[in-house]
Amino acid sequence: MAGNVGVVEDLENPNGGSKIQPFASTPKREEGKNKNGTAWNQILGLKDLFSLNVWRASLAELLGTAVLVFAMDTIVISSYETETKTPHLVMSFLVAVTVTVLLLATFPISGGHINPIITLAATFTGLFSISRAAIYILAQCVGGILGALALKAVVNSNIERTFSLGGCTLTIVAPGPHGPIVIGLEPSQALWLEVLCTFVFLFASIWMAFDIRQARALGRVIVCSVIGIVVGLLVFISTTVTATKGYAGVGMNPARCLGPAIIRGGYLWNGHWVFWVGPVIACVAFTLYTKIIPRQHVH
Repeated sequence: MAGNVGVVEDLENPNGGSKIQPFASTPKREEGKNKNGTAWNQILGLKDLFSLNVWRASLAELLGTAVLVFAMDTIVISSYETETKTPHLVMSFLVAVTVTVLLLATFPISGGHINPIITLAATFTGLFSISRAAIYILAQCVGGILGALALKAVVNSNIERTFSLGGCTLTIVAPGPHGPIVIGLEPSQALWLEVLCTFVFLFASIWMAFDIRQARALGRVIVCSVIGIVVGLLVFISTTVTATKGYAGVGMNPARCLGPAIIRGGYLWNGHWVFWVGPVIACVAFTLYTKIIPRQHVH
């Protein structure tokens, strides 16, 4: 597999004994150098840059993220356009279903990230090389842009202007009694929501996929379903706890927020940094959490 490039596996005794250590006669100094070199090769994963399998997997990430952006932004627009009495509930349910389906579709090919934060978390916890992470994140960002372009091509200009292509917004410009006014959420509040919700997302669902014990016991369908449900719940919480018009809810996926911001522009860039900085902070906090867990409980 491409993800294991540069990793040398020990030979195991078929009788269940201790592992055979190859090159046992290597001097300690040379052995230390080899170990350091292997460790750095594994972390950087420069061979992944030239791996056809990695680039093929990134194509699944690109297409998956494009479909995710197109579908989720469409859900945001339709949930409010239909004037249902419970738009937040409908939107959250549809988001949960969409995320689950796309994870199941992309998991066998690329691992089903379709989100730079999941890729960063996998890298910080040692599951991914830096090179492979860079390829994935690039593919996800391009996919986000393509998804926003596809949505722009099928909606009329009035809907695009009214709903900002379903993008991530902190504030919007709305008509007021004495002219246009800006309504929405303060960047500091939105930043805290991004940090808290993204950490819960990683802690309550993504860790389940990273832990091979849970992933094998529960199965792919259940793990992907749990991730989708958690995303839906967090979208519902973030959009109802603030009850602020102009705030689109937590992003938890910078690539999803980037696409509409590039294609629609304008005030979608206002506070756009929040949708990057908040999730990255949460990702770092999640990584620190995984490091303090007793090693016997981590697999």
